[in-house]
Amino acid sequence: MSVRVRFAPSPTGYIHAGNVRAAIVTWLFARKNEGHFLLRIDDTDIERSKDIYEQDIEAGMNWLGLSWDEKARQRDRNDRYAGMIQKLKDDGRLYPCWESQEELALKRKTLLSRSLPPVYDRSALKLTEEQKAAFNHPPHWRFKMDAEPIEWNDLVRGAVKFDGALISDPVLIREDGTPLYHLCSVIDDIDYKITHIVRGEDHVSNTAMHVQLFKAMGADLPQFAHLPMITDSEGGKLSKRLGSLSVKDLRETEGVEPMAIVSLMARLGSSDPIEPFSKMQDLINSFDLSKFSKGAPKFDMEELLRLNAKIIHETSFAEVKQRLAALGLNDLDESFWLAVRPNLSKLADIKDWWTVANGPVTPIIEDADFIKQAASLMPPAPWDGNTWKLWTEAVKGATGRKGKELFMPLRKALTGMEHGPELAVLLPLIGPEKALNRLEKKAAA
Repeated sequence: MSVRVRFAPSPTGYIHAGNVRAAIVTWLFARKNEGHFLLRIDDTDIERSKDIYEQDIEAGMNWLGLSWDEKARQRDRNDRYAGMIQKLKDDGRLYPCWESQEELALKRKTLLSRSLPPVYDRSALKLTEEQKAAFNHPPHWRFKMDAEPIEWNDLVRGAVKFDGALISDPVLIREDGTPLYHLCSVIDDIDYKITHIVRGEDHVSNTAMHVQLFKAMGADLPQFAHLPMITDSEGGKLSKRLGSLSVKDLRETEGVEPMAIVSLMARLGSSDPIEPFSKMQDLINSFDLSKFSKGAPKFDMEELLRLNAKIIHETSFAEVKQRLAALGLNDLDESFWLAVRPNLSKLADIKDWWTVANGPVTPIIEDADFIKQAASLMPPAPWDGNTWKLWTEAVKGATGRKGKELFMPLRKALTGMEHGPELAVLLPLIGPEKALNRLEKKAAA
């Protein structure tokens, strides 16, 4: 059987870390099985759906390397939905209801007070034609659930069972006549011949209702895989900040590499170890959906940043040359990149190294006599990775200073900062001429 999958985001906000995990897992599953990947924009919510969010979804997917084989929008398929809605009405599976939200809330409260499941009582089915005609507002429409067992073998959760008699008939069409997500989604999954649906476990109860929708439309069931929801690093519910962390923020604000996100999300919640991948094909080759478990995985921003650093450390100069130019570092060459690369956590960090190495720098000299003595002990050129150690040992021997009292004045004089890149690496990049100028508090070269 040819694998056909879909990622179906709603363009009602910026694509975030939570739903991009489903996109990554679905995409990897498709590519591992040489399948078809559909990007479907679920924009039935006309008021909240925005073009800017759809554009952000596409930009985020492209940045992450998640190409699609086909794209569809639900707003383009209203005629198809109308046809299927009419069929379900004709079959008696969709029926009109007129209760207000207040009336429904009261019914639910009454049932719960009697320790009964809050299942709709189907009182609308008992109305006479005269009673229906007396309402001065249009109805909403519910899907009539069959009182039978609902079962499927979930690719993550294993055997899943629901009792159809305990599931309230869901509203599938609003009073204004617009269909809800559930109905459109199932029609789309049928029409696009989707074979596997990967999504969050918060959709499990929805899937129970979708199963009956598939059957009511005479379609075969796809296979389902419900991924557990991500928790924070301590196992609690993700904070609002992390839960809404957009791909746009990760890219533009956090400076995270796309493969760091893909590497983390592809393994988060599986039995495979989380490790950095620089090449997508290597991740595709190792991907196995069966290794995901029901246990809630923990999202740790620090782990993402560690992966990010490891990927940066494996990145060649050719791969970052254009990105460095975009940072305004056109003159940065391969030798500089190779020298500082092991010390970078994010690509943007290299700007600090470049500025300190090349200036302009305003030296901070608080003990002029000490700095003058240190300058006189500066090793001759050429400089290499051992120069800093040789120099500080000489200064230590001559002045008796050690530790912070030795290193900090030299750092301030050379870089104008109390913190920053490692001087063992930085010193050869500064070079003897610039270093001496700074120690003598002359204008930086």
